[in-house]
Amino acid sequence: MFWALQCSMFNLQSSKCFAQYNIDRLITVGRSALYYEDYVLAIQYFNQAISAKPYLYEPWFFRSVAKYYLDDFAGAESDCSEAIQRNPYVTSLYELRGLCRIQQKNYVEAAKDYTFALRYDPENRNLWHNRVLCRLHAQAYDTALAEIDTILTRWSRHAPAYAMQADVYMQQKDTAKAITSLEKSIEIDPYDGQTWAARSIISLSREEWKEAEGYLDKAVRLLPKNGSNYINRALARYNQNNLRGAMSDYDVALDLEPNNFLGHYNRGLLRSEVGDDNRAITDFDFVLKLEPDNLLALYNRAVLLDRTGDLRGAIRDYSKVIDEYPNFWVGLESRASCYRRLGMTKQAEHDENTVYRAQLMKHFFGTQPKLSKKQMRKRSDEDLEKYNQLVVADEQELEHDYQNEYRGKVQHRKVDMELQPMFGLSFEPMRSDVKSYVAFDRDVDALNQQLSERTIYINNTHQTLSDKQLSQYFNYIDTLTSRIARSKDTREAVQMLLLRSLAFTAISNFEAAVDELSTYLQIDSLSVPALWQRAVCQSKINEFKASEGTNIDLPTASVLADLNHALQLAPQNAFLYYNRGNVYAMRKEYGRAISDYTTALKTDGLLAEAYFNRGLCHIYAGQLDEGVQDLSKAGELGLYQAYSIIKKYRK
Repeated sequence: MFWALQCSMFNLQSSKCFAQYNIDRLITVGRSALYYEDYVLAIQYFNQAISAKPYLYEPWFFRSVAKYYLDDFAGAESDCSEAIQRNPYVTSLYELRGLCRIQQKNYVEAAKDYTFALRYDPENRNLWHNRVLCRLHAQAYDTALAEIDTILTRWSRHAPAYAMQADVYMQQKDTAKAITSLEKSIEIDPYDGQTWAARSIISLSREEWKEAEGYLDKAVRLLPKNGSNYINRALARYNQNNLRGAMSDYDVALDLEPNNFLGHYNRGLLRSEVGDDNRAITDFDFVLKLEPDNLLALYNRAVLLDRTGDLRGAIRDYSKVIDEYPNFWVGLESRASCYRRLGMTKQAEHDENTVYRAQLMKHFFGTQPKLSKKQMRKRSDEDLEKYNQLVVADEQELEHDYQNEYRGKVQHRKVDMELQPMFGLSFEPMRSDVKSYVAFDRDVDALNQQLSERTIYINNTHQTLSDKQLSQYFNYIDTLTSRIARSKDTREAVQMLLLRSLAFTAISNFEAAVDELSTYLQIDSLSVPALWQRAVCQSKINEFKASEGTNIDLPTASVLADLNHALQLAPQNAFLYYNRGNVYAMRKEYGRAISDYTTALKTDGLLAEAYFNRGLCHIYAGQLDEGVQDLSKAGELGLYQAYSIIKKYRK
């Protein structure tokens, strides 16, 4: 056993913890960090790989993926270009660089990337799809139509191609052809909410309000979290005199998109019309935070402030409008009225005389039109006489999704109905704005009594580390490596080995952590914390490998073996039962999983995660009522995500 420890110490001695690591291992660990959405950490690993072997294309490519998800599109494009220089025959490189260029609105160059990619993968429909969208944005309509014809020749049932064709026809002002294409798309795929929304835009432009509402009903049902559909349906409802329905749609849209300009502006007008002046002012306050110089919003707020008795506020807003439009007679007249009510006679007379002189000079002066159900203005239209008309976007564009499979290719993550993760050991305590639960275990507490330099916590949340924190962990690993090499006390060295495994876990190097823990267990095979943590780290490795299509039956069996051994030594440990329940749940052995979660809850009735996961297992097993009951309890204990699942299944 001591020999094994010495071997481990020898193998891991280094001035830098990555110097002796195989580059393939670095890339694998970096991809694992990508999978767990720890993009900053992934970049650190790929940096190391690039420094060691800059001629390999893979670390450049995967670093570009990490940058892409951090919205560093210029940096991601640069890394993709470096990867292409090293290997110009990989389709994925051009595909990702195309997406980076799209995000930077460089559609012409993005289309070139897709053209290169299609040379190597001409049957890739997603590449054809994205190139057409680039042509659309670049206004190369004839080329787009020709490429759509090619797509439909190869894939005649590709509904999005008809939707893109409709978009081209819309840009060419041929609505008849656009409708034909959209109806064909709907015939093939009636469950695409974007297509129904696109069809509604044509009806809105024709003022066919009832038809538009019908199409938008379908779009909202299929895309319930798309705010623009509610905004458009509110417009259709308003023009059918359904003010209550329109108001409801604006409320929902602004819940989904709190910064939506059109939503706040139009809801403000609607509230003003029904006499809800104070809340209308709140909406225009928000609009003016977004666009402080929007004169029409200023004038609307001035009218509302005037109406509610805030005369000085009204004068302030009227004055800003009049400064820009000195001949805005209605504004001058309204400001004069405010001055008179405040006893500011001189200022009132000045405004009144200005208006009077204008009348004598026979300038046009008319009353502002009342709000008409048929009148709307474009957002860019700044005609003050249209101050009380609903606003619509300058161009109602049909929405299309770029075919982006990078999350699928790199991560394969399924976020719906995801189990709460396993509990493991960490240097970081659990943090939650909602839950006040403190995880405790006797064996971990005993371990902390032995260790003096770091406290070990029980945690099931992954904390994304800052650059400073990552540097601290890397330095700590180096320090432990040097100390292990110098140590002549086996017991002290073994403790540092365990600490180093937790440091590796923190930086998502789970394979290194497993190696450390395996060495530790050769020396102390009865350590519950070491068995527990090795099971957790191996499970993390398994999840990543499964996402790449690797069979994980054998490594999963080793996870179960560690948990079973730990439970023999610590049969009262609720977290071990919970973790084993997770393993069974991932293997779809829901009966066993439910049994383990139940045992965990008998030991610790406040373990919200056990209620949550047991609830999901009940649902998967077709036991809806029991599942909802467990999820309700999980929500009560602070896991608020449970309520959205309850809502979904109650429907």
